[in-house]
Order: sequence, then C-alpha cells, then structure tokens
Amino acid sequence: MADWQVTATTIYCDAVDDEVTLIVSADGTVKCTGHQRYLKPGKETAKEMKKKSQRSGKQIECQGLECFRVTEYKASLLGKK
Repeated sequence: MADWQVTATTIYCDAVDDEVTLIVSADGTVKCTGHQRYLKPGKETAKEMKKKSQRSGKQIECQGLECFRVTEYKASLLGKK
C-alpha cells in the first residue's frame, strides 16, 4: 500500500488542448479536471471546444478516465507498469 493519501499533477492534455489536473488517491481512484469539464461540456465550454477544434484542425474531446495520460500516471504512482 502506498504511504501517501492523495497526489495531484497538472499536465497539458492535447485531447482537450488545455491544462488539466490529475488527482490520484492511494486506493487507486482517479479524478481529472479535464474529464469533469470536457466530457459533458456546458454551453460556453462547448463553444470554446468548437473554436479550438477549428483552429487546430482536429476534434477536441475528452477521452475519459481510461485515456493513456490518466492510466500511465496512475500506474507510475501505484508501481504498476
């Protein structure tokens, strides 16, 4: 068992073209601020995502809590490669 309770890191997530914070608890539960904001976006966020998609030429969308960014960070913390 890990000797910590919770840790967080901020990363650039290219899937949503924004910085997000990944929060991992020692029991393995994960939260991502990008997931909370971009999975079911409100009106303003959806408008922002559409602009980013047009500007970048790629679809801006959250890939969920099983995206490689989240799973790799969680695995590195919990010692599971």
